[in-house]
This record gives sequence, C-alpha cells and structure tokens, in this order.
Amino acid sequence: MIDISGIPENPGCYLYADEHGTIIYVGKAKNLKKRVSNYFTKKDHDAKTRSLVSHIASVDVVVTDNETEAFLLENTLIKKHQPKYNIDLKDAKRYAWIELTWEEYPRLVIARRATGNGTFFGPFVSAAERDRVLNVAKKIFHLRTCRKLPKRPCLRLHMQSCSAPCIGVVSPGEYEENVKKASLLLKGKSTELLTRLRDEMAARAKEKEYERALALRNEITAIEHLSERQHVERRRTYDQDVIAWQVTEGRVYLVVFNVERGTLTNKEEFTFDAGEDFFEEFLVQYYSDREPPKELILDRETDPALASFLSVKKGQQVDIMVPQRGDKRLLLDLAQKNLEVAFFRDTLKSVELAAALNLPFAPSVIECFDISHLAGTAMVGSMVQFRDGKPDKSNYRRFKIKTVEGIDDFASIAEIVKRRYRRLVEEHAPFPDLVIVDGGKGQLTATREALASLGVTGQLVIAIAKREEDIYVPNDDLPLRLDKKSIALRYVQEIRNEAHRFAITYNRLLRKKKIVG
Repeated sequence: MIDISGIPENPGCYLYADEHGTIIYVGKAKNLKKRVSNYFTKKDHDAKTRSLVSHIASVDVVVTDNETEAFLLENTLIKKHQPKYNIDLKDAKRYAWIELTWEEYPRLVIARRATGNGTFFGPFVSAAERDRVLNVAKKIFHLRTCRKLPKRPCLRLHMQSCSAPCIGVVSPGEYEENVKKASLLLKGKSTELLTRLRDEMAARAKEKEYERALALRNEITAIEHLSERQHVERRRTYDQDVIAWQVTEGRVYLVVFNVERGTLTNKEEFTFDAGEDFFEEFLVQYYSDREPPKELILDRETDPALASFLSVKKGQQVDIMVPQRGDKRLLLDLAQKNLEVAFFRDTLKSVELAAALNLPFAPSVIECFDISHLAGTAMVGSMVQFRDGKPDKSNYRRFKIKTVEGIDDFASIAEIVKRRYRRLVEEHAPFPDLVIVDGGKGQLTATREALASLGVTGQLVIAIAKREEDIYVPNDDLPLRLDKKSIALRYVQEIRNEAHRFAITYNRLLRKKKIVG
C-alpha cells in the first residue's frame, strides 16, 4: 500500500513511478492531496486509469506557488519523461506567447514560439487569458495591429483603439512611451497602472456607469493575472541549479532543483548526517559525475574556492549567487518550500499552530472530540489523536453517550471528555499537549468544566466552530480568525474533520445494527 499521508494540500505536480522507477504518469492539481487520494479511493475508474493505478509503485510531488505554475511544470515534465499513461504529446504545441515586435512602430502579436526578433512575454496556459491580456494591452496603450503602416487611418482610430502613427496623430516619442508602458505591464510591473484603473472603476461605479465599471474590472483582472510571475519556466540562455538545505538534529535535509535554460526539469532530495564542511563535500560528490551549471543559486555564502573548483570542472566560469530579491530569490523560495514539504511538513504544522495560537510550545500530541447523532438518535462521540502531525489510529476512541437524554451537545461533549481523561488520571498516563473540541464557546466551556471536575488544570483546550471556522480559546470572549490558507488552520481542520469522519462512521454502524437487529 502506497503511503500518501504526507502529500500536502498545495498546488503542484505529482509523478507516478513504476517498480523500476520509471515515470509512468505526470499530473497537476490545485490540491495535491485531494487529487492523488482520488486515484486510490475512487472505485469507478475507467480501464486506463485502473491499469495506471495497478502499476504505481511510488509517488513524488513538486509544490508550486499557484495553479498556473502547476500547468507550466506539468507541460515541462511530460515533455521530459514522456510518461506511458499521459496523452501522446509528440505533436503537442507549447503554450502561446505575446511578442512585442522590433519595428519602427512596434506591434503586439501572438507568437507560438519565443524565437526570432522581438521581445516575448509568457508563456500563457490559457488562450482566452492570453487574448484578453493582449486586447487589454492594445486597448490601454493604443498600439497598432496592422502588418504594414497604411497611408490613411482605419476604423480603429475612430474606435479609439489605435493612436494612428500612420498619419502622425501620435508622435514617435509618445508612441515609444506607450510601448514602454505596455512592456512594463507585460512584465508584471503594473502597480501604478492598477491603481489608476481601480480609481477610475470606483468613479464609474459611483456615477452608475456600471457597464464601463464592469469593463474596467475585467481589465484589472486581466492585468492582475500578469502579476503571477512564473518561477517555474522563464527564458534563460544558460542552466542553473538551485539548492536549499537545512540541518535538524544532526541531519542534513537538502533539495536540488535543476533548471535547464529557464525550465525546471528535475528535483532531487537528499538526507545525510551533518559533518564538518558537509555542504562543500556534498557539492564535490554531486558534481563528480555531472557537469556543473553556469549558475548555482544558494541561500548562503560558501567558500570562494568552491566556485573555482566548479569552474575548472565545467571548463568555464561558474557563478554562485545568493539572491536577496527578484526571480532568483523566488526560485530559491520555491525550493525551500519543497524542502519543507518533503521533510518537515508534519513538524511544520505543529510549529505554525503554536505560533498562530500563541501556545508556549509546539503541540506534539493532539486529541480532538466530536459528537454525532441523527435527530437525537444513536448519539455517539469520537476522539482522534494526532501525533507529530499524523493520525495515530491506535489511539482513536469512540463512545456511546450514556448519561444524556435528547440533543445536548454540551453535556455530551462533557461526558466523553470526562470518560476519556478520568482513565488517564487513574492510570497516571500522560495527557495530550492540546485538546480540540468541535464547536464553539459552549463546547469549550463544557470541556474545561469536565476537566476541572477531575482536578485537571492547565490543560490547553481550544474549540473550532464549523460555519466561519472560528477558533475559541479560554478566557477570551471573541474568537480568533486564522488565515484561511494558513498551515495552522488547515491542520486544525484536518484534525477536526478526522474526528467528524470517525464519529459519523460509528453513528452509521450503530444505526445499521439497530435496523438489522
């Protein structure tokens, strides 16, 4: 059975390999965990997918910052590995670019390949988005579209979508300034332009010119899409390796990204015991049987002799960069994110939760309680335990509610909490680092009172309410609202959802037994 518990919920690409280590399928996902899980839990796959699943021996993932990057990376990985179960891409075309031509009065045109004279922007994963962006750029900056300059103005001048350089309506200097602005827009440097458009949109809406305000909103949306600068695929004339590493408890955890002419082509993970000068030793071994890249991107300075060694091995200058900002820094951050996902995701969840809730330490053992019933019948409770970020199913517990009549979630929570921790008190067993209850302030109060009745004080307890995902903590009337995308909230939701699933499963089992009986 393939273990997929450590797969994150980030966007990115997943790679399936067979028993020989050959990549047999590459896919992309907005949520890697949900997408990969679907392959192993869904029962009604088509014949091709059933065959694929039967041959999967291992799963690898590459995390990206957004779904757009996942599209681009998928395209790259499929072209590199040509997996058996992907569609045959021999005749597939790459995503389109926008070209700013090198002419007296430059034009913006669609380019299938980023070759030849001109400046290229992209690639775009959606033809509709590309066309919308192209139209917005043309409309805002009034650049010409005609292949040859006519001797008289066309309809576009009267539609106010062209500045008509053909008849001198715009001077060469003014036209060049518009070209520069369009170039900045396509490069993603659009803050000033977006501010102006938003101000105009608000003014139009205030004047009840809703149609124009809607058009401006669409233009803003198109421009905002351009700000999703691609860290995964960028045009370079040389190769780069990006290395991120971390030392934890005497072990080195390291990730290498291989970037060939601007395209991420490979990710490798390593772990080994930390020793003196371990990083230099790693690089010497790593490049002993492969040619160093033109550029090595690191997050810290190294011995200058290392660059000399790599340069001698390559036969030309190798540059070692430690970027603080810009595209290279973003690429380094992406490598760091993949390092965390590969080696530290479970630990990171506890650390992020402690920071978000201002806890005195990162909770290693967490127990969560939930109640389930159907219109007051088959009232049951559940308790799940997470240890070091993962479910510890050997310590799951389920309860039939014994002392509560009708629907009373507060009393039911109090009962199962008291039953659980009375046993720990009697057995002198360790308590969890954190207790979570499904519900709001009422459930939190009931839990604390149940613990107090056992003489248990100082136990960390929180509650999470489903509708707004508010977090209730002791001695605070107002709930906390964590960032919806934060690791901390997602971890609490993961634990709560598991407790809910376990409770419902038990509830259904009891009802089924009652019907059968």
